[in-house]
Amino acid sequence: MAFEGLSEKLNDTFKRLRGKGRLTEDDVKFGLREVRLALLEADVSYKVVKDFIAQVTQRCVGSDVLDSLTPAQQIIKIVNEELTALMGGTSVKLASASKGPTVVMMVGLQGAGKTTNGAKLAGLMRRQYGKRPLLVACDVYRPAAITQLQVVGKQLDIPVFEMGQADPVHIAEEAIKYARDHGHDMVFLDTAGRLHIDEALMDELKSIKRTVTPNEILLVVDAMTGQDAVNAASAFDEALGIDGVLLTKLDGDARGGAALSIRATTGKPIKFVGTGEKLDMIEVFHPDRMASRILGMGDMLTFIEKAEQQYDEKQAKKLEEKIKKNRLTLTDYLDQMEQLQNMGDFSQIAGMLPGGMAKNFDPSQIDEKQLAHQKAIIQSMTPLERENPQVLNASRKRRIAAGCGLQVVDVNRLLKSFEMLQQMTKAMTKGKMRGLGNLMGGMGGGRNMHGFGRKKRFK
Repeated sequence: MAFEGLSEKLNDTFKRLRGKGRLTEDDVKFGLREVRLALLEADVSYKVVKDFIAQVTQRCVGSDVLDSLTPAQQIIKIVNEELTALMGGTSVKLASASKGPTVVMMVGLQGAGKTTNGAKLAGLMRRQYGKRPLLVACDVYRPAAITQLQVVGKQLDIPVFEMGQADPVHIAEEAIKYARDHGHDMVFLDTAGRLHIDEALMDELKSIKRTVTPNEILLVVDAMTGQDAVNAASAFDEALGIDGVLLTKLDGDARGGAALSIRATTGKPIKFVGTGEKLDMIEVFHPDRMASRILGMGDMLTFIEKAEQQYDEKQAKKLEEKIKKNRLTLTDYLDQMEQLQNMGDFSQIAGMLPGGMAKNFDPSQIDEKQLAHQKAIIQSMTPLERENPQVLNASRKRRIAAGCGLQVVDVNRLLKSFEMLQQMTKAMTKGKMRGLGNLMGGMGGGRNMHGFGRKKRFK
């Protein structure tokens, strides 16, 4: 998970400060020294860290902090505000054309994930904003680049414009004409990358920019390259004049320093972040929400947005009525399991929950393979069996187990988990159930589920 190491160190530091109650100036300076070390270990550039700590120190040693009733909380508040400012303050949208299609030129080094994430961004624009995007294959050098774009385009049901090995500048021109003629309001140009920045690469990108005048030049950089990502952003901006950054593989970098350095170093905003391999795992970058995650405060707004994307109002009302009457079925159980899985990686979900709720939901306890087994078992049942699990006798269980390639004991475990979920929802209707972690535990993943859906631990 991004920023995992930084988040742990910062939380340890703030925990020690909170334990002191009243703080002296020396306490504050010691705490900020720890913050400084944590940022440097997270691969944030030295100059950025130095300026950040100077700004925080100036605010923290004031009498308003040291004389307050909760000085540690005041310091956390200041660090949160300064982290938000460091990453840009507010989210920044893509520029849009007043007339004709909006042209977004995707640039970056080879291996940063430019082709896939350009397609992901096009998918996000269609899902959230109702756009009609067109993907354009302008990378005519890398083997299979065109095929790769066609594959992801087909998976996202987004058309791809290509002209084989033609001149990339001509391809971009023709693609924009095609977009106008066929009603596409956004065009994403997948340009060529190199293993390193060279003159030939920049000359070609400058020619495309000069010819088609894109509304947005978006640089794709790999978060896992650390300070090299910042160096690439500076070089592309100097040569081309970028408008923003799409930071990829944020889920794979526990340090995350690139995200904290890019805006401060280049002045260019991070506009989007790739958070996983799936084609829907891309988000608008919100500096305030990211700062909140780093400091262990969670990110409930993003969590709610992800939940709403999977939310069916009619289905939810039906489910609510069933819960009130304690009439949950295995079909409902399957639907809720799929909605939870569709929200994304469980470790990312945990990162969005505030400290207390996150402790109740431990993603390390969830075995996604076992969740897949649960789904297979339910899908092997007849509609009657899903709606009335009490009819499941020994022969029916044997048939279901054979149908999904599992054992009868697995079927029994699922039924035991479902029975416990029913008991939990019954308690919830009486006002006894607390915590999102308990509900998620009921979906085959909590410590209280007698082993099913949990990773086995051997001593």
